[in-house]
Amino acid sequence: MNLGLMFFSSVDQHAGGDRYGLLLNVARVADAGPFVALWTPERHFHPFGGLFPNPTVTTAACAAITSSVQLRAGSLVSPLHNEIRVAEDWAVLDNLSGGRVAISFGSGWNIEDFALWPERYERRKDVMYEQIATIRRLWRGETIELDGPDGRSFDVQLHPRPLQAELPVWVTSSGDVRTFERAGAIGANVLTHLLGQDLDVLATKIAAYRRARTDAGVPGAGTVTLMLHTYVGSDDRDVRHLVQAPLSNYLASAISLEQAAAAGGGPVSGGRRLLDEDIPDDLKEELVELAFERYYESASLLGSPDRCVGFLRRLVPVGVDEIACLIDFGVPDELVLESLSTLAEVAASVG
Repeated sequence: MNLGLMFFSSVDQHAGGDRYGLLLNVARVADAGPFVALWTPERHFHPFGGLFPNPTVTTAACAAITSSVQLRAGSLVSPLHNEIRVAEDWAVLDNLSGGRVAISFGSGWNIEDFALWPERYERRKDVMYEQIATIRRLWRGETIELDGPDGRSFDVQLHPRPLQAELPVWVTSSGDVRTFERAGAIGANVLTHLLGQDLDVLATKIAAYRRARTDAGVPGAGTVTLMLHTYVGSDDRDVRHLVQAPLSNYLASAISLEQAAAAGGGPVSGGRRLLDEDIPDDLKEELVELAFERYYESASLLGSPDRCVGFLRRLVPVGVDEIACLIDFGVPDELVLESLSTLAEVAASVG
């Protein structure tokens, strides 16, 4: 079971501070191993995840100070971008990093994000898959035809040529089994989480993903990466006490993002829909308390090494291959850095 490190900070966590110091320090630690990847996301117009509007920029910063760890966008919301520019930018990053980049593509879900490209909102999933196909063609060195402003067509190729012959591709799924199946059919890996799905449900979706790969004639089983909030300490009780307030605050920020999505008339994460209603403060507190209990007890790597190793071993028969350890949910930066050596021991224990 490989472990990578993932970022998704709320802006509010670093108000007035060194907002990217933890990212850069963790990148240096991750480069020494045993962590296989460093993930940075794309988020717009909200404090939740708001430190990361552009994974291209954060990947470039990390490429400059690392030499071995794979650098991944998780996720890049491609319908908000021109796919030709995505291919160009990441080809440059592939060269800067020595061939170490990968992208998990997301279709997006927050309707407010699509102020950047409103006409794509209704077709965002189809647009994403069309873009993945185009980016892969360009990455392999193929020529594609584009329409120019004067009515003529132009043949374009990707420059500079990337170092990797194939771009490693993930598709981000918040739980829709059809996304798992479609990712399998195109030979992509999958990045997912446990919001709105438990391990039994996840196992059925991973099985569907691997059937889809087989049915499409795609070789290999692919990689299923599961995001988990992560902090490993020496004692379960101490870890619970340490993470309860920051993780609760983090989850409250996530709930406010879901409310914003519902208020805008769009679905919330996972494709679900909520009524556009204000949630009373006492109910918000109850929801956050319930969410914290669920994450701590059955959907995270929070606790002692023994507890976390035990949970990772439960994921093997589910079909999970890799963990994206979300580490920047509000625990003080110095403690996060200190905990990475213990997390590395957990990684070594599960091989």
